[in-house]
Amino acid sequence: MAVIAGDGIGPEVIEQAVQTIELAAQIFHIDLAFTRFDWGADKYIATGVSLPPGALEMLSRDFDAILSGAFGDPRVPDNKHAADILLGIRSGLDLYINLRPVKLIDDRLCPLRDKGARDVDFVVFRENTEGLYCFVGGNFKKGSPDEIAIQEEINTRRGVERIIVAAFEYARSHSRRRVTMTDKSNVLTYGHDLWQRVFKEVAGRYPEVQADHLYVDVLTMWMVLDPARFDVIVANNLFGDIITDLGAGLQGGLGMAASGNIHPGKVSLFEPVHGSAPQFAGKDIANPIAAILTGAMMLDYLGYTDASVAIEAAVAKSVSLCETTSDVGGTLKTSQAGASIRHHLKLAYV
Repeated sequence: MAVIAGDGIGPEVIEQAVQTIELAAQIFHIDLAFTRFDWGADKYIATGVSLPPGALEMLSRDFDAILSGAFGDPRVPDNKHAADILLGIRSGLDLYINLRPVKLIDDRLCPLRDKGARDVDFVVFRENTEGLYCFVGGNFKKGSPDEIAIQEEINTRRGVERIIVAAFEYARSHSRRRVTMTDKSNVLTYGHDLWQRVFKEVAGRYPEVQADHLYVDVLTMWMVLDPARFDVIVANNLFGDIITDLGAGLQGGLGMAASGNIHPGKVSLFEPVHGSAPQFAGKDIANPIAAILTGAMMLDYLGYTDASVAIEAAVAKSVSLCETTSDVGGTLKTSQAGASIRHHLKLAYV
């Protein structure tokens, strides 16, 4: 496994994830090896190198998975290194699925009145390589009162179909009853018409799964009013980005949100949803749970489901006892919160 700690709080939370994965590997007799890479703001500032030449080929050839922290540093105002590394890996390795579970671990963390763990348990499939994140567009008369800025959204038949198929395949294999596609096809009448047509076609191949559609503004409303109506949501890149942060809020905040950037059967990248939070770096106060749950996702992707489930259970135990950082009601430091999870993992299996 490749480990890229990232910027800001990345090294702190990723270290807790690595230690937890290593413990799970010992308990479940998994042969793991970690290789650490120092790609990030510090290296970029010192050398001008963000993603080294040949890095994508090396990752694809020599590794089974990548565990990464967040990227972003105020010393790099345009965050070029972050785009080069994170978006470069996503696009370069064609990691077209951004998979984000939205699962509430403890009722007390939900901000919605009278809603609990039984209500917040769904996954979002975000298209990860197209849409408005392709940086297609430009400026005319930039900086003048007559400036025109154009940003174009890219939707391909291949890209749309494969993310929708992935959502239905997940629903089928995980006994989820419904796939909800969200778009804005009433306004974006060309690109999102493609989503509509492909969704209807693909849904016909999965008669056992209910196909549902909501415009994105309506979907966000129902995420708040009745999150239990959702099982699997599939969305384009931009809308998926937005609704998953709302989803993180439903499960206790960004410090609880894991994600994977996946191409099934190929080396994939796993990263916590939260940002680099440079203002908290080095203070030992960041929540490590998102990174640890991301590590559990990575183990599950690699086929070590028992180890993944065990880590999730240890996290749930720590949360139930408020052995957490302050953002989710505890008083522990980052390192202490990670140690608590590993303590409960040992208690259950050693």
